[in-house]
Amino acid sequence: MLRRLKSSITRGHALGPLEMELLEALRRRGDATVRELLDGAAVQAAYTTVMTTLDRLYKKGLLERALDGRAFRYRSRETEEEYNRNTVAASLQNLLRSGDPALPVSFLVDTVTEHDAALLDELARAVFRKRRALRKKEAR
Repeated sequence: MLRRLKSSITRGHALGPLEMELLEALRRRGDATVRELLDGAAVQAAYTTVMTTLDRLYKKGLLERALDGRAFRYRSRETEEEYNRNTVAASLQNLLRSGDPALPVSFLVDTVTEHDAALLDELARAVFRKRRALRKKEAR
């Protein structure tokens, strides 16, 4: 489910399979040029296809880049964990704006239950911790 969500929405930008593959390759390597990605067999595509795709990821704000000779050296702006957190947060924000505020809560509970019913206890603990923190903040 998370993989489908990750591949479909990133802060309003749809990501395709090659974009996801390049992001993962850059996270593994740390940084790379187009040539390094192709020479290291991180991805199987034409040079210009990889170059264009990396440029799109840069314009979407997912990559940093710096000149390295005549080429750009690319690096992911976020760790995979940060990316996952931001992607899920953006998707939940979209759901919350879509009308019924109970819809994302119901979706979350159903999805957690399908994955691992024991996570419902962790969800309840997280809600409890958040309520306690909000009460402390209000008491100040």
